Amino acid sequence: MKSGISTRQKLVTVNRRLAKNRWGCLISKKHLFTLAELSKQFEFSLAMGDVLLIENGWYVTHTGLVRLAQRNRCAGIHVRPVPEFSDSAALRWAFEAIVYKSRACRGFVGYGDADPSNVSSVVRGAEMRVAETRAVNRALRKAYGVGICSVEEIGSFPASQPSEETKKRPPQHANGNYGGPKVRDQLCQIIRKHQLDATLVKSYATDFCGVKSLREAKREQVENFVRELAEWAEKDRNALLCQLNSYLPSKEKEGVA
Repeated sequence: MKSGISTRQKLVTVNRRLAKNRWGCLISKKHLFTLAELSKQFEFSLAMGDVLLIENGWYVTHTGLVRLAQRNRCAGIHVRPVPEFSDSAALRWAFEAIVYKSRACRGFVGYGDADPSNVSSVVRGAEMRVAETRAVNRALRKAYGVGICSVEEIGSFPASQPSEETKKRPPQHANGNYGGPKVRDQLCQIIRKHQLDATLVKSYATDFCGVKSLREAKREQVENFVRELAEWAEKDRNALLCQLNSYLPSKEKEGVA
């Protein structure tokens, strides 16, 4: 019992440190308090990309929910499309997911839908998979009593509407790892569009993922970073630049100041 408490307290400490490094002055005492509670109750890890701070609130990720289910020995998840609410020609999909916490569990049901109007431009063209993920997320949140919304359940933010250049490009699915062309292309596009320093972005990404080298980061961690970088760049580029400048060498920081 003491070992469990000690492990969770260590996680709280690590998460607080990562949060302060990642969001700097943008994170408040209220955010840190909520993060501590999420860490103690669900063992969510910032380094693993389990939760993200978006639009002044915490959101759990699909990765975080799946890891939570695994820790609690989830018996199974059944997912099926809902034909009466789906239209493949219009790229509109709806799914039903049922989570079974144990063999005797009657199941926790969740529904998810997606169409071009309520998904981010980053995953445009992958509406079916987004709908399935949203259904699973809702069912998992019900099963394990997670009160905060998941990242995948929210649509694109008003400030994150695709630019004209992005609209002309074909849909890109959010798959692949750090070395994969899809994620790398998305990251390069963000850097070019917002005129960011690639070296500083890489340093931030390494810190965000909690690894020594970006190549050590898992696919989900890098995808979470790319998503957050895009949202932050659209929302408040100046704040993002301030965060990136914190990774400058000491001598260069003095020059910037």
